[in-house]
Amino acid sequence: MPAKSKAQQKAAGAALSAKRGDTPRAKLKGASKEMAQSMSEAELEALAAGSTKGKPEHVG
Repeated sequence: MPAKSKAQQKAAGAALSAKRGDTPRAKLKGASKEMAQSMSEAELEALAAGSTKGKPEHVG
């Protein structure tokens, strides 16, 4: 399932980084913190992958 916005993709990337241990979980905020707790690494990879070209910054 690809991300619908650039913001969602960035949050998934941050959560994936924390899940892999590259960044501390304490640095996560908001959506990325929730994603790291509730989603698997494979789900986060699928959400963070792909191009940001043509995606809106935020979806309402």
